Amino acid sequence: LSIDGAGFFVVSTRCEPVNANTEISFTRAGSFTPNADGFLKNTAGLFLMGVPLDSNGEPPANLVLSGLQPINVSNLTSTAEATTSLALRANLQSSQPINAAVTGGTYNAGTLAGSMAGYAADIDAGVIPPVNGVKSDFQTNMQVFDARGGVHTVTFAALRQADNLWNVEMFVDPPSEVTSGLAGTGQIISGQMAFNGDGTLNVAGTTPALLNPVTVNWTGGANAGNITFDLGTDGLSDGITQFAGDSTLISSSSNGATFGNVIGVSVDKDGVISALFSNGLAKKVFQLPLSTFQNPDGLTRRQGNSYTVSDQSGSLNLKFAGIGGAGFVAPQTLEASTVDLAGEFTSLITIQRAFSASTKIITTADEMLTELNNIKR
Repeated sequence: LSIDGAGFFVVSTRCEPVNANTEISFTRAGSFTPNADGFLKNTAGLFLMGVPLDSNGEPPANLVLSGLQPINVSNLTSTAEATTSLALRANLQSSQPINAAVTGGTYNAGTLAGSMAGYAADIDAGVIPPVNGVKSDFQTNMQVFDARGGVHTVTFAALRQADNLWNVEMFVDPPSEVTSGLAGTGQIISGQMAFNGDGTLNVAGTTPALLNPVTVNWTGGANAGNITFDLGTDGLSDGITQFAGDSTLISSSSNGATFGNVIGVSVDKDGVISALFSNGLAKKVFQLPLSTFQNPDGLTRRQGNSYTVSDQSGSLNLKFAGIGGAGFVAPQTLEASTVDLAGEFTSLITIQRAFSASTKIITTADEMLTELNNIKR
């Protein structure tokens, strides 16, 4: 690591959170590598200090020295991420023939409710089972993840009910993977989608439940999921549409990921250290603070190209990268020298000009002495 700016990394001789006994120093030598325990150290044995981030990847509200701790890149746990949003873009053919809903048979009062499952009478309630030859006019499968990283298939199905009106449902296949929704069907949500005369979504005529977060209760002990289905914007064609073209899937996307192990870490220009997982996720875990001083030339030099605060340097100012002249972190680079080349070249030119001027003064004085000698003769 290196710093593009005036800041210094915060390091410590002790592998522990900062306390009253911690020996803090500052360096721009950024050659840090993990030791046997996974803590980042430089060649002088100094531990790199950072701020732990919360579960949302955010730093604490107040950046203080006592909040720093040595950065460890080996104790990062494996992770999975539950799906919380699912977006669907598709077209439902506006000229699709309307399949008339059929009504189930008549049953005695003592008939078990379970014996009625799968009958087309459910179509009237928004459920679209493939019975009696009545199937959905369009359906597509999407992949979602539970909190443990388990993979599940959610099917979106639609059946044209009337002009500008479709019965839709979403269900999990196989149904045994969920306990929510209509028993034995895997259904997690159903309702009607309405469209405007121009083929765009009509939110006012659409069942509100289709547009609100849905709780999905998974079997097997995984935490319940809370999924929001993005089916489009009112009056726009950015989701589900109803045009004259064939019913077709345009795109679908969802967040979440299956279980993954840590495969590496990355550092960005703001000093944020992220754990990289085999499932493609990246989790922010630490952020590097940078220290600045009113007079960095007044710092007291210590071992390992590190420095400590002195009366001449002024007090420590702890900042994140990009704030108050601290500069930015440059990953995958090392600072070959702490010298400001531009400033040094300016000083060199100034000295060279002063030397030239002094040389001319001496030459002029020598010529005057020579002339005086000639006059004397």
